[in-house]
Formats: sequence, structure tokens, C-alpha cells
Amino acid sequence: MSSSTNDAVDLASPDDLALAERMKVGRDRILQELRKQIVGQDEVVGQILLTLFVGGNSLIVGVPGLAKTLLIYTMAKVVDLKFSRIQFTPDLMPSDITGTDLVQENEETGRRQMVFAPGPIFANIVLADEINRTPPKTQSALLEAMQEHRVTVQGRTYKLEEPFYVFATQNPIELEGTYPLPEAQLDRFMFHIVIKHPPYDEELAVIKSTTTIQNPVFERPVNGEDLIAFQRLVRKVPVAEPVMRYALDLVRASRPTSSTAADFIKKYVAFGGSVRAAQWLILGAKGRALMGGRYHVSFEDIRALAHPVLRHRVLTNFHAQSEGVTSDAIIDRLLEAVPAPASGM
Repeated sequence: MSSSTNDAVDLASPDDLALAERMKVGRDRILQELRKQIVGQDEVVGQILLTLFVGGNSLIVGVPGLAKTLLIYTMAKVVDLKFSRIQFTPDLMPSDITGTDLVQENEETGRRQMVFAPGPIFANIVLADEINRTPPKTQSALLEAMQEHRVTVQGRTYKLEEPFYVFATQNPIELEGTYPLPEAQLDRFMFHIVIKHPPYDEELAVIKSTTTIQNPVFERPVNGEDLIAFQRLVRKVPVAEPVMRYALDLVRASRPTSSTAADFIKKYVAFGGSVRAAQWLILGAKGRALMGGRYHVSFEDIRALAHPVLRHRVLTNFHAQSEGVTSDAIIDRLLEAVPAPASGM
């Protein structure tokens, strides 16, 4: 991911201001369309939208039956993007993801030749379902695609169509037959999004809507070209120096080797947030500000995204696991231990 600095161009041009307004209106209309199919889960939906508008990839964790697949599929339909789902299994091979060369006969010459058959990674939104059910070799097939938006097969490189996103899902309760994602791969996800069981009223609404005939017709207020334009616009949002320093202070304080780490970090954390964590905090905060109709980033934008950005990067050690201390609990304490400067931003 390329770096983002606080000397970005201010949103001063009429074109940028118009695009910012279109982004906010587009967000509202997307939410309106999603509600035709999806009930509740406002925070989850907001983080998925932010992933699209900023241009990242996200990991979604939740028990079965919480509509993870339906949510991503519906989002792809609403923003008019090509969707592909890959069911990860222990016998899945890298070529099952990227594609492979096949021998085919040329109808004109009659000669056989190698022809590349693209795999399911060649889509705009790829859902990697139960990514931890496949061995690391196959998991790593996603790395180049997620980071470089391209794949290499038999020494040849193929670019993926923009915009390109990977949403990977994990089941948090089944450990048998799973392969935990390596830290390096976890770090490539912008957000770790947690889907929980909905409140009683929302769950009742889900049951009512899904046990009747459904055939929603979606309007498409935003398309792929719009999303690419939004991603560029996000990087133009200015960030004040104190806000950027606050984001960095949070990340640095999460590392047990840091001089600013609190005692509870040194006791419970094996590894803290990387440089990429600070980058995603800033970029996510820029996107959150624009989605809220603001043209500057606040301390609250940083705080609001601390959990989804850090929970898969703050890796707990044996002491935390034995005492039942979770990454989310550590981030809660981290936010208390690293107060934002009292500037009113």
C-alpha cells in the first residue's frame, strides 16, 4: 500500500467538492438499497462500505448463519460489480483460485496451444469463504492479488480488473481442520470485521423477511468507476498533524517492545500493530470523514476505527489467552491509556 501523507491536496476544487457530495449521497442510497435485503448490522455494513470507498480488503468473522455471504453478494449487486465466491477447502489448490493454462485446439489452424483459463479471482469483489480451511500455500495465492491487484501464472502476469476487493470470512468456533492465517497475511486486511448475533427485534425481522417470498429489485446508485474516483478523493482529505500523531501513538503503544507501551501491553501482547495499521487508520478515518459529510479528520474518526484496524494486529500471548483477555479488551485499555490531545478536533 502506498504511503499517505498529511500534505495531500485540500478539497478546494469544485469537482472535488461535487465528488465528495456524490460520495455521501451514494453512501446513503447504497444503505437504502441494502435494506431491501439486509436487516440491521449497521456497524458491519458501515465498515464494509468504508472498505469499498477506501480501497482495501477486509476479514469478516462470525458464526454460521449471520448472512456474511449474503451481505457481500448483495453489496456487489447494489454497486454493480462482478462477484465471485471461492469456498476454501483443504484440497483447494492455488490454480483453483488464480486459473491455469489449458491445452486447446485452434479451430483455424488445427494446432494445439496453451490458453489461459482465468480463475474465480478475476472478479471485482471476491468472497474467500472460510479462508482458514485451506493450507497456507493456497492462502498465499491471495497475497499477490490483494496487494498488487494481479496474479502470476506460469511466469506470466495478469492484471485484475479495477476496482478489486477481497472479503475473507472465518468461522471463530471451529478449530479442527483449520489453518490459522499467518501474521503477514492478516496484516494485509484493512479491517477485521466482527458480525455478532443481532438484537431480538432485528432477529425477528430477519426471520419474518426470510421465510416469505423475496425478489428485491435493486437500483445501482454507485458503480465501479465511482468507487475508483472515491478512492482517489479519500487520499486528498487533509489530516492535521495532531490527528496523525495520535493515530501513530496508538499503534506504537500497542507494541510490547515500544518505549511507550503500558505494562498491560507488555504482559498480554506478543505482537502489536504494524506501520500498515497506522496507514489504514488514517485512510479509514479520511473515508469515514467524507462519508459523514466532513472534509477533515477528527480524533473521533481514529478512535472509531481502532478496533477493526487493530484487533487482528494486536496478537495476544499465552498469558492473555490463559486469562481470557481478548484483543478487543486490550484495545479498549489502549484507547484509555493513549488519550487524544485536548484540541477539540
